[in-house]
Amino acid sequence: MNSLTPKTKIAFACDHAGFELKQKLMSVFSDRYDIKDFGCYTDNSVDYPDFVHPLAMSVANGQYELGILICGSGNGVCITANKHQQVRAALCWEKEIGVLARQHNDANVLCLPSRFISEALAIDITEAFLTTPFEGGRHKNRVKKIALM
Repeated sequence: MNSLTPKTKIAFACDHAGFELKQKLMSVFSDRYDIKDFGCYTDNSVDYPDFVHPLAMSVANGQYELGILICGSGNGVCITANKHQQVRAALCWEKEIGVLARQHNDANVLCLPSRFISEALAIDITEAFLTTPFEGGRHKNRVKKIALM
């Protein structure tokens, strides 16, 4: 069963390359989720860690249940978010990868590559990520082993 409920808190952040897509995704999902925009707020060049770290901290400490990060390749935001112990960020460029990231890895941050996917695909991936529950079972023990001792 999906643990997300209407108005679940979802955090969004991006760099300049992901700004337009972030704006679109926030507008699509704002009627179903309580959304916080951690920036950036324009398409002017920025350093993505300045926006990723606050989002990742908010997910790691439970203030927001899930996060959505967007940059040109998705790699920079993913690498940065995964520096936080309680974050499991997944770079997803297909809907099925978003589903598996939630089902098998209990990913709590979705990273999207804005320069490599269409707006429609980004919406589909995000929808799948937000509505797919973690399966637990055999995956639960594996996920526990991800965090450093």
